[in-house]
Amino acid sequence: MTIPSFETTFAVPLTCDACIQDVSVALYKLSGINKVIASLQDQIVSIEGTAAPSAIVAAIQETGRDAILRGSGKSDSAAVCILESHAPHVENKVRGLVRMVQVAANLTIVDLTLRGLSPGTYHATVRETGDISEGPESTGGIWEADKAMQDGTPCRAVFGTVEVGKSGIGTVFLDKPIQIWEMIGRSIVVARHQDGKFDKNDADTIVGVIARSAGVWDNEKTVCSCSGQTIWQERKEQVDRGML
Repeated sequence: MTIPSFETTFAVPLTCDACIQDVSVALYKLSGINKVIASLQDQIVSIEGTAAPSAIVAAIQETGRDAILRGSGKSDSAAVCILESHAPHVENKVRGLVRMVQVAANLTIVDLTLRGLSPGTYHATVRETGDISEGPESTGGIWEADKAMQDGTPCRAVFGTVEVGKSGIGTVFLDKPIQIWEMIGRSIVVARHQDGKFDKNDADTIVGVIARSAGVWDNEKTVCSCSGQTIWQERKEQVDRGML
């Protein structure tokens, strides 16, 4: 299936036209980039195409600048899931991030990045509930698994597998015939096995709740109202926590 083009915006520190040129050149080298528009005044880079947001961030970082995803898709069409370990001995709990953008009536792209896990193959699934009080053990079964079995069709909640290399990093970019609203409030489990009894004390089993994310131009926040921090100060804290 061909993925329709979609728009994402990123906050990027830009100080001059040369900065815009550097970022634009780096981004146009990526497969799936159709248009790059940067605003020096707003410190925003808007990208149209089919490239994974994680690949866009990596390309911008290679120019020596950081990037913060500010929005994806249209209003109410984007979601995010921060994946954390519930193992008590793990210091940096955040070990993965899932960005989801609905780009058509029944098509959502999934951009999954893992960091800090042991090398191997991991399965990503959407679960019946968003209860992560006991880590992956309280999330219920795979969402729609029974329905898929009755219909004889592939289960939409089985996102697929991602390979984590020796560096502890793994990424996958895929699409599913699913709508964002159907997944909000449910959870995602990433583990070495697709289903069965999970162990919250396993550092390589991670879980998170799916929440709505800002659409393009919906998130104009520049300073956190509760902490007084700028988005870049927040970004530093996120990176320190293991956020990607």
